Amino acid sequence: MNDIIRNKYMTRFFSKTKELGDQMMNLTQAKINTEYSIKDIETDDEEIKNFLFTLGCYEGEAVTVISILADNFIISVKDARYSIDRELAEAIII
Repeated sequence: MNDIIRNKYMTRFFSKTKELGDQMMNLTQAKINTEYSIKDIETDDEEIKNFLFTLGCYEGEAVTVISILADNFIISVKDARYSIDRELAEAIII
């Protein structure tokens, strides 16, 4: 009986671990001076989506974190540099 319970637990554990491993990360988790491709802009705030779009941050575009100063992220998108706050960086899924 204990083996059955343990097998069910282990199956759930490994399937959740796989899900977490496949999970996409946001720009706050990026390494500095590494180019990433934007997978999605994840926010419910339409103003944030529109603002990031005007910067050139949309699906398929390359983005690089140049530096992080406090809660400001200096990013490079389309040969331009921008300073964005943590909230904007968290919305950019890479």
